[in-house]
Amino acid sequence: MKMKRHIAERVLGVTLAVLIGSTSLNANADLEQVKARGYMTVATEDDYAPYNFVVDGKPEGFHNELLADLKAFGKQKGFDVRQEILPWTGLLASVSSGQYDVAFTGAIVTDERLRVFDFAPPFATAQHFFVKLKSNDGITQNITSLCGKAVGVQGGSSFEARLPELVKMLKTSGCEIGEVIKYQTYPEAYADLANGRVEYVINSLIAVNDVIRARDQVFEKGFAVTGGGFNAWPVPKNNPQVLAFYSEFMDSVRKSGRLAALQTKWFGEAFSDLPTQPITSVAQFHQLAGLE
Repeated sequence: MKMKRHIAERVLGVTLAVLIGSTSLNANADLEQVKARGYMTVATEDDYAPYNFVVDGKPEGFHNELLADLKAFGKQKGFDVRQEILPWTGLLASVSSGQYDVAFTGAIVTDERLRVFDFAPPFATAQHFFVKLKSNDGITQNITSLCGKAVGVQGGSSFEARLPELVKMLKTSGCEIGEVIKYQTYPEAYADLANGRVEYVINSLIAVNDVIRARDQVFEKGFAVTGGGFNAWPVPKNNPQVLAFYSEFMDSVRKSGRLAALQTKWFGEAFSDLPTQPITSVAQFHQLAGLE
């Protein structure tokens, strides 16, 4: 269950052309329209641990708990918050087209998505780390221990676009990256890691923490192999009031300590150094993530 939905940082099933086309044809509701109709719609998933998932018929996860806070915050502003559960495939397109106001899910900020969406202040880091077998003493906390070793990644994932960062790190250390094996899903990659076909697998921090929590007798977390990255809620562009609403909501749960508590519970650690402002441009994203 937990590894099933760690299928990349979810570039899967979303085409930028569809998102851009639908945005141009549909007007999204800014906050005054939300108040006029009396409710805001948020699109979530139910099969992406540890964000949203189901156990014995009951919803669990970071977003499931935080949704209660969001509903209470919306009430203070004079409207309801209604949840709509969708599969990831098509979720961002549905939000972009105006069917829903916000994607309340674990989306990763990317250059392409910033052409279609603005992002609320991040709720987690999306920096990439590697996972290795606990029994593999050949890989240490030294970057050179990765030299020439086969690595598993998911094709089409947000990390694949950032693979040159690891290549550069290795070249700076005087060596080359090993064979890069691409998988359709992360469970396949972890299976090959367990049987020795690859020596390490790269995924975003939260996904790494989750798989280590589930299989800590088998796998071990390594160090970061990219610069920074962020998980945040996508808001269609040209909706400044909705974006401001989510910025204010994030500020409230951050200051109350609620955000840190839920981060620790569901992600394995709290993130105290995340940006506190919305991310609205590629240049801003690169600067905040240290990608320049």
